[in-house]
Amino acid sequence: MGYMAGHASYPATYTERNETGCCPAPDVSAWDRCTVEFTGQPFLRRMTRSLLHVPVNMSRTMTALQADAQRAGVVPETSHALVLSRELSPWRAEHLMAVTGPVEGADNVELAGTFASRVFEGPFRDAGSWDRDVRAYAESLGGHPGDVYFCYTTCPACAKHYGKNNVIALARIA
Repeated sequence: MGYMAGHASYPATYTERNETGCCPAPDVSAWDRCTVEFTGQPFLRRMTRSLLHVPVNMSRTMTALQADAQRAGVVPETSHALVLSRELSPWRAEHLMAVTGPVEGADNVELAGTFASRVFEGPFRDAGSWDRDVRAYAESLGGHPGDVYFCYTTCPACAKHYGKNNVIALARIA
């Protein structure tokens, strides 16, 4: 699918409604059961430490990513905010925040490729099942799934407020 909203080439993730002053209300319907093409999409990257897959410095990492993007003026429109997380081991994870351009002195990466996308709802402990499901979906499209990224659309407090913990799963297929 070729999505265009500002600089973003992926579906909108959020509405303009923000009842918490923290996370806007997500609208992930366009992400479910589709393919998403990233063509050189810029991201800022930071790592978290984990304890058996549970991040221990997530809040600090997300705050630092946001501060870097704001300082450089490369924050995308609210509707297209996107942070992708990928576990590298039980002890470490990488987090990519979509931006509209590079940030001097930051860990800038570009993501390119085709990804199978699924949407799930539930607690973090279901991530293993979501990983298997998005990989199966990628295979059903004729792909050979590679890296899997998760977008946790709200923090735990906002998920509780909105009544859902929506998670987007992306499996690289090309």
